[in-house]
Parts: sequence; structure tokens; C-alpha cells
Amino acid sequence: MTAKDIGVHGLDTTVRVRAEGDVDEESLACVREKVVAALDRPGLPSAGGEVRVVRAAAHHVELPWSAVAEIRVGNRLVVVHAREASARELAGRLQDRLRSSTDRVAHRRDATRRTATPPPWRGGPEQ
Repeated sequence: MTAKDIGVHGLDTTVRVRAEGDVDEESLACVREKVVAALDRPGLPSAGGEVRVVRAAAHHVELPWSAVAEIRVGNRLVVVHAREASARELAGRLQDRLRSSTDRVAHRRDATRRTATPPPWRGGPEQ
């Protein structure tokens, strides 16, 4: 198996997309497009990492397309796995999982260490 390195450079995003196995350029373009759509959006810290796309050589495999994304968003690492029957389905699933994982990472610091107002029976404001 040979690996092809294809870089994706967006505004604040540098992600390498690697392909192993029998992966055509059209499939890689679809994965690249979906990864950029998931990571290049306002409010998300700078992101960088690697996405590995593999197509199984065996024809009897039910879900031959798989992908692993290891993306560093700000100072946090996001790891996403996906397996699907076609390259387009894989790209869509990868985009959904990357978007939800990066949203959690981006908004996690908004919710951490926030003090809640105590309820009225503990001295909080009366309604």
C-alpha cells in the first residue's frame, strides 16, 4: 500500500489528508472538502492535524472505507473514527463527527468553572 499526502490549508487550518489503498482523487477531494467545512468556521480556534483515509483491499468487507482524524483544536486533541460503505458517506460521517467534537471542545471552556447562582433556600436571589 502506498500513502499519498495531500495537504489542506484554510484560514486557520492546516490538515494533512493521507490516503492508503485504492483511493481515487475524487474521493479524496470529497473528504478534503468536508474536513475544511467542519474545521474552518468562525469561533473555532486554529486547528491542525492529520486525517487518514483507508479503503480495504478485500471485496468481502461490508464497510471498506474507514477514516481516522487526529486534529488539534487550540490546545486540545480531537480523535474521530468513521467507517462507511462509500467514500461520500464516509466524508459526510467524518464531517458530522468532526463538527460535533470540535463544537464540544470549543464550547467546553465557556462552561467550565462557571459558578451558578445558589437557589433561594441557600441564600440566592428570590424570584
